[in-house]
Amino acid sequence: MSKKEDLKEEEINTAEEIQQIDENQEVVEEVEAEAPTAEALLLAEKDKFLRLFAEFENYKKRTTRERIELFKTAGQEVMTSLLPVVDDFERALSHIEEDKEAEKVSKGILLVYQKFYNTLAQKGLSKIATNAGDVFDAEIHEAITQIPAPSDDLKGKVIDCVEKGYKLGEKIIRYPKVVIGQ
Repeated sequence: MSKKEDLKEEEINTAEEIQQIDENQEVVEEVEAEAPTAEALLLAEKDKFLRLFAEFENYKKRTTRERIELFKTAGQEVMTSLLPVVDDFERALSHIEEDKEAEKVSKGILLVYQKFYNTLAQKGLSKIATNAGDVFDAEIHEAITQIPAPSDDLKGKVIDCVEKGYKLGEKIIRYPKVVIGQ
């Protein structure tokens, strides 16, 4: 080969090498350009993971609270159906106390009533205290009628409690039915 041909071949090789270097440079620049994007993607995925984890923790807490509330009020339907029995016991006791001949029967019914009510109280049932003269509160009481107040200080207040109210835990399952002064 001649020198000219060698030089041309070298120039071609050099040109190819320069082109290869330029291509490699472009690849390096692309990788460098993608590096912050990859870092940004990593941060975005990390943020997404943390948010999802926090959401799942909130879900667990919420379902735990709901489950506890469900256990507290699981017997609500049974308790509500037993309240008329409690009312009947109380009526029977008030009428038997008037009859002196039925003293032993009265004691027996009182013992059964106390045992029955204590069992319900252990399950979370409690009476709502309502007395004559209490201020009427629409969130706690159920007004069944209004009558003229016997005195001015009883206007807007409870005059009589017709039916007792009960709570199961913190939830009112039967509102006390009251008569209020007008």
